[in-house]
Amino acid sequence: MKFHNFWLLLVASATIFTVAVAYNRPPPRKNLVLSPADDADSTTPQQVHISLVGKNRMRISWITDDHTPATVHYGTSSEKHEYSVTGTVSSYQHLNYTSDTVQPLWDSFGRLVEPLASRRPWMVTQGNHDSENITANPVTFIAYNARWRMPFEDSGSGSNLYYSFEVAGVHVIMLGSYTDFQPGSNQYRWLVSDLKKVDRNKTPWLVVLIHAPWYNSNYAHQGEIQSVGMMDAMEGLLYKARVDVVLAGHVHAYERFNRVYNHVANSCGPVHITIGDGGNLHGLASNYTEPQPTISAFREASFGHGQFEVVNASYAKWSWHRNQDDESVQADSVSIINLASNPACNKLEI
Repeated sequence: MKFHNFWLLLVASATIFTVAVAYNRPPPRKNLVLSPADDADSTTPQQVHISLVGKNRMRISWITDDHTPATVHYGTSSEKHEYSVTGTVSSYQHLNYTSDTVQPLWDSFGRLVEPLASRRPWMVTQGNHDSENITANPVTFIAYNARWRMPFEDSGSGSNLYYSFEVAGVHVIMLGSYTDFQPGSNQYRWLVSDLKKVDRNKTPWLVVLIHAPWYNSNYAHQGEIQSVGMMDAMEGLLYKARVDVVLAGHVHAYERFNRVYNHVANSCGPVHITIGDGGNLHGLASNYTEPQPTISAFREASFGHGQFEVVNASYAKWSWHRNQDDESVQADSVSIINLASNPACNKLEI
C-alpha cells in the first residue's frame, strides 16, 4: 500500500505544534478576471481540469464556446500521442448569461485554476454560492453539475452532489450540504451503504467533506439548517464508522477542533476542521464567540490553506498555512493518529 501527500479545497491523541504570528493585513486587491487567450477560437479547449474516476482512471473535462468532438490524444511521452479516446459532450443555457448568477466568473475561475487543476485531480463538493436559485428555473446547481462532474456513479450515488472515492490509503466521502440529508433521503441511504463498503485494511483513513460546518465557534453562519440539521441526521453515522477527519468550509475563517462527538470531547470522534478561508468576495469572518470552547483547539480569521499528509496507515499530519501577503506561513500543525489503529476505537459499529 502506498501513501502520498494528498490535498483537499484535512487531533487528537498525539503531539500538537502551534505557532501564532502577529500580522497586519494589507488592503484587498481588485477582482481578478481572466479572459481567453488572444489566439483562442470557439473550439479551443479552456478551463481544463481532471478528476479521478475509479482505480487507474481519470476524467478530463474542458469547455469550448462551440460544440466540438470530445477527443483526447495521449501517449507515454510528450512527443508521441499514439492513443486517443472520445468522450461525451454536454451543455446548458441561462436565459441571461450575465444574470445575477455571474456566469462569466465561472469561466474566469476555471481559467484561473487550470494550471493546477489540469495537472492534479480536483475533487469538489458544492457550496451555497453554487446553487444558482433562479425563479424561472427551479433546478439548482446547473452550472456546477455541468462544469464539475464528479465520479458519483462509481460509488453508487445517484447525484453529482454526493459521492466517494479512494486515493493513497484514504476513503474520501463528499457529502452535499445543500441537498436532502434527512434520514430516509437518497443521500442518507447512500451514506449508510457507502460506509458499510469501507475496508479499513485497504483504506485505513476515513475522511468526510461537507460545506456547512457542524462545529463552529464563529458568529458567522450559526444555527443554519445545513449545519445543525445535517449534524443531527448524520453525526451518529460518522461516529459509529470511526471517521477520522471532517473538513468543512462556508465560514470564512479557520478553526480546528479536538476530537468531538455530540458537542463533547470524545477520543473516538472525528477531528472537525473548518477551512473556509481560501478567499471570497465578502472578506473574513473575524468575530468568534468568547470564551473559546474547550473543544476548539485553534481558530484564526486569516486567509490560508491546509495540507493533509498521510504518512502511513496509522499516522498523518495536518498543517494550516496562513497566506501572509504572497508567502505561505505555517501557523497550525497537528499529528493525527488513525482511529482504526486505536484499540479503544477500532471496533466499527455500523
